[in-house]
Amino acid sequence: MSTTDTETTPARRGLPRRLIVAALAAALVAAMALDTTVVRVGSEEDLREQAFDADSFGQAEFPRIRDLVIEKAPDAVTLATELAADRNAAIAAYGTSGGTFPVLTVAFTGTALEGASGIFGVDVDGMPEGTAIRVQTGPAINGTDLRDVPGDIQFGMFTNQIEYQDVGSAINRAMSAEVLSDLDRDALTGKTVTVVGAFTLINPANWLVTPVRFEVSE
Repeated sequence: MSTTDTETTPARRGLPRRLIVAALAAALVAAMALDTTVVRVGSEEDLREQAFDADSFGQAEFPRIRDLVIEKAPDAVTLATELAADRNAAIAAYGTSGGTFPVLTVAFTGTALEGASGIFGVDVDGMPEGTAIRVQTGPAINGTDLRDVPGDIQFGMFTNQIEYQDVGSAINRAMSAEVLSDLDRDALTGKTVTVVGAFTLINPANWLVTPVRFEVSE
């Protein structure tokens, strides 16, 4: 065998192997291309992929929050009495203490007092003297009581503080659409109202309740 034959034979044998590998790689790239959707930056598809839909989140979460609040809420007199006796035990039983201030659930029936900006005081028999109850009726519902009361909707679930705040507003909007959309605020004063809701315990003598159930009778 000549030196030339010895040097060229392995190269000839390796050539088909390289061609096969190249062909397989080309086929893989083609398959990936067929399965890939190109999204142009700034296009509608791009915006849909990037955007967080807070309202969808709120609509999905509100029924769970509503049911939790209704199940957990004590009547207002019981809550006031237990808060005075043992604040921490009352919070553990009827709310959550995950944030800066605890958020509590409550239920009451009373007479709606004159309102302003959609907020009505409610005169509830048996409440301790000096403890006032007010309830938000909209159209604007403020605060994050409903977002915070379950205790499991956390900042870390979201991209940033804006999304976290948007979720609180979206849950309020979902509640308002279900609970308050037919409410006649102009005729509410003097009516008997039954409310189940949540409030942040900032001032123990002044509860501002966000409702999950709101019923009106004469």
